[in-house]
Amino acid sequence: MAGALGRLGPLWAGSRRRQPGSDIFRQQELKSTFARQAKMPPCDFSPAKYESYPYEHLLKIRKQNVSPSLVTYYKKPLLLHQGHMQWLFDYEGRRYLDLFAGIVTVSVGHCHPKVTAAAQKQLDRLWHTTNIYMHPSIQEYAEKLTALLPDPLKVVYLTNSGSEANDLAMFMARLYTRNFDLICFRGGYHGASPYALGLTSIGSYKHGVANGFGCQTTMLPDVFRGPWGGSHCRDSPVQTIRKCSCSQGSCEANDWYIEQFKDTLDTCVPKKIAGFIAEPIQGVNGAVQYPKGFLKKAFQLVHERGGVCIADEVQTGFGRTGSHFWGFQTHDIVPDIVTMAKGIGNGFPMAAVVTKPEIANSLAQNLHFNTFGGNPVACVAGSAVLDVIAEAGLQKNSEEVGTYMLLEFAKLRDNFEIIGDVRGKGLMIGIEMVKNKDSRQPLPAEEMSEIWEDCKDMGVLLGKGGIYGQTFRIKPPMCITKQDADFAVEVFHAAVMRHLERTAAKD
Repeated sequence: MAGALGRLGPLWAGSRRRQPGSDIFRQQELKSTFARQAKMPPCDFSPAKYESYPYEHLLKIRKQNVSPSLVTYYKKPLLLHQGHMQWLFDYEGRRYLDLFAGIVTVSVGHCHPKVTAAAQKQLDRLWHTTNIYMHPSIQEYAEKLTALLPDPLKVVYLTNSGSEANDLAMFMARLYTRNFDLICFRGGYHGASPYALGLTSIGSYKHGVANGFGCQTTMLPDVFRGPWGGSHCRDSPVQTIRKCSCSQGSCEANDWYIEQFKDTLDTCVPKKIAGFIAEPIQGVNGAVQYPKGFLKKAFQLVHERGGVCIADEVQTGFGRTGSHFWGFQTHDIVPDIVTMAKGIGNGFPMAAVVTKPEIANSLAQNLHFNTFGGNPVACVAGSAVLDVIAEAGLQKNSEEVGTYMLLEFAKLRDNFEIIGDVRGKGLMIGIEMVKNKDSRQPLPAEEMSEIWEDCKDMGVLLGKGGIYGQTFRIKPPMCITKQDADFAVEVFHAAVMRHLERTAAKD
């Protein structure tokens, strides 16, 4: 496949050296390239007829009876009716390529027939008992899940959400170590419950009430936006536009960020700590990656302080990074505790904490109970998800299609001044938008929204993230194809061009 952008060549190359606004250079010459609508790939599925309330009535109910804290995307909120694999259909039958997967939750495809059939079969047999009784599916699933994790991570506690899982991981770390302080990255997201909110370090999620006692943030080793970074730092097919003079096998940026981590240990916490939590790739913050080797050294420093290390795999787990089943494996580390959710159930409410026997035993000194965690339907759905990932080769697909998509988006970055960074691994991708590459100042929110809305209008749904809402998040169902990737890149390309045309018209 030649690639969505192969025909463009270096038309916009060297844009960093042009004057502000010069991205419209040769615009008339290029208009014919982007005039046609990108062609949506075919889909052999037809949605059922929509039979619920009219759109305006549902919108009225939403405003009156649903919490206003549950915000919706887009100026005119989408009313989605049905899903099939990587596709979503609205109430009028319009089809969208879903590149956000219910916030990185639909792992194997919307309404995947094998997962749906397994859940339906279990619904006819047994829905709920709680953990005071045994039922086959929890034991079967625990064995299947822990077989995918390295020793000694062999004990699982099932919950219902990522926030619950990270709550429990915090609790277990403190119980096991008999220490209290936990360290987390700025820009990290680990849940919005009052307990986990202490670990979440994104201001828009913070409320003006006391939360998260004993949680200390440390500098995020962001090699694009942070103070240090170069051209060989991250484990990705695409590196930053920043340059460095590091010799092979060394990374000065990593060394400087480790010094900052040591400074946090020396100034913000006691000599003994409960632990450190990190996403292998930051999710909500826009697929931020750390320098290679950073987490391995950080884990060593935490262990020296008596703490445990927690890998938050809520977004990176289950093959999404492509090269490995778990994100932590890409860093050559074995955590003490792993939390997981979202893709674990392909949209069914389900999460888990997996840890070592000795840490799990610390929770058994007194009662700890979860009514719905590990219910029969969740376990059967989760087991079917694992089967589909293996049988359909979705980890390999994540690597192949994700790498292809990253490289295609990187061509856009090289051609447009407002695309500051393309990063990620597998189908965990971020596109950071900037005013210009030299300043790296975030593209204003209203301009981000215009591009975002245009993509939606052309049939592609993207997420947004980053501290300033400046990063487009691409984390689709792992069944996406290269043909879908071409369509997505063409649509994004056209949306950027439209944005530049609007900007030129205002000048």
